[in-house]
Amino acid sequence: MSMAWKLTGRTPARATDPDADRNAPGTGTAGGPGGPLTAPPPGPEPDARHRLTSVQGLAALSLDAMASVAYGPEAIVLVLAAAGARGLGYTLPVTLGIAALLAVLVASYRQVIAAFPNGGGSYAVAKAHLGRRTALVAAASLILDYVLNVAVSVTAGVAALTSAFPGLYGERLWLCLAVLVLVTGVNLRGIVDSAKAFLLPTAVFVGSILALVAVGLFRDAPASTVSAAGHASVLSDNATSVGALLLLKAFASGCSALTGVEAVANAVPSFRAPAAKRAQRTEVALGVLLGVMLIGLSVLIGRFHLQPVEGVTVLAQLADAALGHNWAFYLVQFATMVLLALAANTSFGGLPVLMSLLARDNYLPHVFGLKADRQVHRHGVLALAAVAAVLLVFSGGDVNTLVPLFAIGVFVGFTVCQVGMVRHWRQERSAGWRGKAALNGFGALLTGVSAVVVTATKFTAGAWLVVIALPALVLAFEAVHRAYGRIADRLALGRIPEPPHRDRSLVVVPVSHLSKLTCEALNAAVSLGDKVVAVTVTYASPEDRRASESLRRDWELWNPGVELLELPSATRTVGRPVAAYVRDLGARQPGTRVTVLIPEVEPAHLWQRLLQNQRGAVVAHAVRRTTDATICRLRFRVSA
Repeated sequence: MSMAWKLTGRTPARATDPDADRNAPGTGTAGGPGGPLTAPPPGPEPDARHRLTSVQGLAALSLDAMASVAYGPEAIVLVLAAAGARGLGYTLPVTLGIAALLAVLVASYRQVIAAFPNGGGSYAVAKAHLGRRTALVAAASLILDYVLNVAVSVTAGVAALTSAFPGLYGERLWLCLAVLVLVTGVNLRGIVDSAKAFLLPTAVFVGSILALVAVGLFRDAPASTVSAAGHASVLSDNATSVGALLLLKAFASGCSALTGVEAVANAVPSFRAPAAKRAQRTEVALGVLLGVMLIGLSVLIGRFHLQPVEGVTVLAQLADAALGHNWAFYLVQFATMVLLALAANTSFGGLPVLMSLLARDNYLPHVFGLKADRQVHRHGVLALAAVAAVLLVFSGGDVNTLVPLFAIGVFVGFTVCQVGMVRHWRQERSAGWRGKAALNGFGALLTGVSAVVVTATKFTAGAWLVVIALPALVLAFEAVHRAYGRIADRLALGRIPEPPHRDRSLVVVPVSHLSKLTCEALNAAVSLGDKVVAVTVTYASPEDRRASESLRRDWELWNPGVELLELPSATRTVGRPVAAYVRDLGARQPGTRVTVLIPEVEPAHLWQRLLQNQRGAVVAHAVRRTTDATICRLRFRVSA
């Protein structure tokens, strides 16, 4: 048997960086008397195996953006279909506009990565250049986008599965939750493990799309139209004219393909050293691959004169036309289904890092800043999974319920980031700053207009929820920040405290019987305090009185030199009488440090805790809630 101590008190939780002690500067080595301190030479990262390479970063943080090629071109085509076949002719110009915006965003986020290597993306930029409130708006928009991305990606992947196997349609909610549990479990093992697990599906998807584009460019006519045969066209019978508003709406809808571009900049600390360089390479690779796939698919849409039909995706029609209705067609469909379901991994890579930054700045509980052994922000991962599960249950696993809420938040984040980078260049005034500022300003204009258009067009379809949720999140951040501010004021953080001094101390030990546990508790108590009082709670029933009298006789025979005080109780409770006695002590003896030492048995096996009566926890809760006494829970370990 051995002893263990656990000391708790009434002092509020620390309101500073949860990793402050760990990150405190270390000591250097002196170069001689009066000489400068020199830091030891940098060595390899001790946790490098839990951080990402550039290729792994592409697999872990780009799935959202990669999977968007499955619905980005389709979103453009469905809007332009309102103008008939003439409208579809503008698919490539609109896509080129989106690709240009993609290039602007990639260039911007490369600069964000270099300027803000601690991650945070739009939040970090806004915090540095646009003020605290704007930074919180950016953070709230990113959180909404990440959470919705998980729900939309999972439901879209399951929708592709149920399209292939209609018998599973009625079980789509449970399938969605199962996929969510799978992705969450992989991410709890670490972002590197998730990257390794999803590297093959990402490579298969990207390879199949690039092969589809390459083969399709060499065809003058579709190889097959089997997938679209028998399906009604969704071209408008009363075609409207192709005007600026229609093109703007198509552009805004197609910009859903840009969701996930910001994820790399948000998760820079997850990369191996040099983290910023690796993240920049990953950002560029993501932009190039996404741009090539979007433009290539749009070229094929025009080459094959594709028309959107009910029940068949545009990507499926393109695979049919370019590759034929064979094994390659089904490979593209299967790869798309898998990647859509796994695209939620982007959120699991980016959001926990963002939440840790918010926790560091006291806008979220500090628990979100803690890391597990595998460099996992475990609490952020679990919180994201829990909220996504609520959304899945709310939507019943139906992707159409969630899509109207999607992509609004990311456009807000894009716009805030671009405006912040404009101010960054104006303040820095480095070489070529005017051109860079103009590029970011143009990007801010495009993404800002897109945010307004998407919100207006999808407002009645459910986007109003995002409009309400975004300010509600900002208010929640402010409330958490004020709470930490009050704690910091109470603790006088940042101010040098008075020198420590010794007060008279009194230790109260609750007991119910004599045993070795009681003996060890009194040994500890007399070591801690100037005076020790043992207390026992007594009840009025005859059997309880007999037990109290027996304890009193045994105590007098033992004669430990410690007074035993009886606390009568009219109800069958043990915590409140002890707490009332401690309060009375504090009132009668001001300036005395009162400690309540609670002896408890620590069983050898976890299941044996079910056998305990939890009296110690009850007493500790009552004393903590109503007094300022220090609580010391003494663990008496019983070996197997």
